Amino acid sequence: MYLAETVPEAAGALEEQDTLRDLLAAYGRGGRVETLTVVGNAPMPSSAERAALIDDSDLVVRMTTFALDGTEPAYGRKTDVVVLHRGVVASPHTFADHTSRLYLLAEPGRMHWEPANIPDWWPADLGFVPIPNRPFVVPLSRALGLDEGSATWATTGTLTVHLCRTLFPEAAVRVTGFSIVDEPEQTSFRHAWGEDVQVTGDHRLRAESALLRSWRDAGRIEVVA
Repeated sequence: MYLAETVPEAAGALEEQDTLRDLLAAYGRGGRVETLTVVGNAPMPSSAERAALIDDSDLVVRMTTFALDGTEPAYGRKTDVVVLHRGVVASPHTFADHTSRLYLLAEPGRMHWEPANIPDWWPADLGFVPIPNRPFVVPLSRALGLDEGSATWATTGTLTVHLCRTLFPEAAVRVTGFSIVDEPEQTSFRHAWGEDVQVTGDHRLRAESALLRSWRDAGRIEVVA
């Protein structure tokens, strides 16, 4: 089910932001978002404290090929929002319990070459909302110094952090499981679940790392080890 109508084409950027903010807040604990954790896919050592911080958040946002806790606490289990893209390699958790979550579709490639087709192996009853490129992807690309005419854009992780910062500027936004903060030179991403994934040519990790560190240093996000 393609819910493009949720964010009307004619609506302005502020209205699009308000729509997404209300949607995400509806999935927050008690309909509020005072604490928000974005969980990346990098492997992390066991930590009961980190897992509890994640699961105690009002809103937990995960993405693509994510892992959840098994026998050892590390990643937490709470999952309110999942950010996908069309090329996602699904983990066993990506679409599990999908009717209880909000799914957002990142589609920066639609501004360049990406077709609108949805993978036919996704759950037939999956409802999702596209992340509008105009109010989110374009400003982020500018902040990264990317050429808007070239097919380059931020990783799904950095886009997700930017989305959450923009929608909930008063919330405590925590970020964990993001290897690019300290490893901008990597050429492949290690994942907590599944095989390593090569960094594709449409990303500029050094620029993303610098931007994430600037948000951290300014107190706009908290990076949790």
